[in-house]
Amino acid sequence: MYRVRLRHMLAAAVSFAAMLSASRAEEPGYGPKTYDRTLEALITHEDIAGRGGWPRIPNSASALKPDSQGPDVALLKQRLMLSGDLPPDALPGDVYDAAVVAAMKRFQRRHGLSDLGTVGRLTLKALNVPVEVRLNQLTATLERLKGNGFSFTGRYVVVNIPGASAEAVEGGVVQRRHLAIVGRPDRPSPVLQASITSVNLNPYWTVPMSIVKADIIPHMRKDPGFIAKSNMKLLGAENREIDPVSVNWASLSNPYFYVRQEPGPTNSLGQLKIDMPNSEAVYMHDTPKKSLFRNDVRFNSSGCARIEGVRDLAAWLLEGTEWNQPAIEAEIAKGERKNITLKKAVPVAWVYMTGWQDAEGLVQFRDDIYGLDTPQGIVTSTIQPRRPKPKPAAVPTAAPATAKLPQPVVRPAAPKAAAAPVVAPRPAPPTAVAIQ
Repeated sequence: MYRVRLRHMLAAAVSFAAMLSASRAEEPGYGPKTYDRTLEALITHEDIAGRGGWPRIPNSASALKPDSQGPDVALLKQRLMLSGDLPPDALPGDVYDAAVVAAMKRFQRRHGLSDLGTVGRLTLKALNVPVEVRLNQLTATLERLKGNGFSFTGRYVVVNIPGASAEAVEGGVVQRRHLAIVGRPDRPSPVLQASITSVNLNPYWTVPMSIVKADIIPHMRKDPGFIAKSNMKLLGAENREIDPVSVNWASLSNPYFYVRQEPGPTNSLGQLKIDMPNSEAVYMHDTPKKSLFRNDVRFNSSGCARIEGVRDLAAWLLEGTEWNQPAIEAEIAKGERKNITLKKAVPVAWVYMTGWQDAEGLVQFRDDIYGLDTPQGIVTSTIQPRRPKPKPAAVPTAAPATAKLPQPVVRPAAPKAAAAPVVAPRPAPPTAVAIQ
């Protein structure tokens, strides 16, 4: 009888733990608790840095796979143990066993990489990012989270630009998670807050003038049929169509027309656009190039956010109306433009979080793709950005000042506590509205 009762108690405990884990997994990455959790991660990584950080893994380790054996495996195990991915009670030795595979998958998930459990090129680069850089990422994220004024109540959508991902949240619970494709380093996606107001089916794409100058004109100089092949039109005053043949593309620098791509499956916006009026003129949309979502590195757009499964997101935004997913699909199939206004606007935030701790206690890191975390330069583990070539520096008239060394990481200052006891209280999340 005692054993039966014990089994029931153990089963209940396991069930509760599973439910707790599932509920935490449903919490958003960007929410009212993100600041406090990320502060915990900062303290943990300060401790790691104080103990000397983690070892550098040699390039030869990129060939490691299950059942590999040797000193590279032993070093990898040490590295994974220091970052908390491999349990401290793991069996010692130099064999790439099941525990190492599980630890590698955990590490890869924390860094937004495919969890294959083997050491590849991108994983090796992420392993070798120094702990001091990770501290900078956590510190910079904390600074950006302070005083952002975003309300986490009700429904909202968040796009984390470095994570190239999006979440749809309601009542503090993630309803949908989506992969995203965001701006290239030379055409970055902006950090902003706005409101989603409508869903556009079979949209036009009015090409931004910057893209007309940078892309369309050079294409037309090489291939005069590019406009027609791309299902585009040149439109002038009063939307009168202009024949591309009449344009002197060789000498054109300031277009007197605008370029519009017609609706269709090859439209650069795909077949659905989510409108969110803002000063940066960006939005979320579909894409005909869906294969790009399979990549770990998804920084390919000109600033807007392409969303995988965007029709699912649109159906969620339009819940409570006649526009369920079958209705959306049927309308798209007609090939005609349709603008659907939301009954109630949904807040949206595009954020720049490169280091944070999630609800499960996992410290997440993503590439500082735009180099915003440190003034010393880009912080990234996988790719290097394309930056404009700097203008030649003017010849100094006096001897240049001695260059300053990079400054040490400074933890964000916490609000002063009144009549503080022995330990000052942790700062509250710097959000305008928190879910109670």
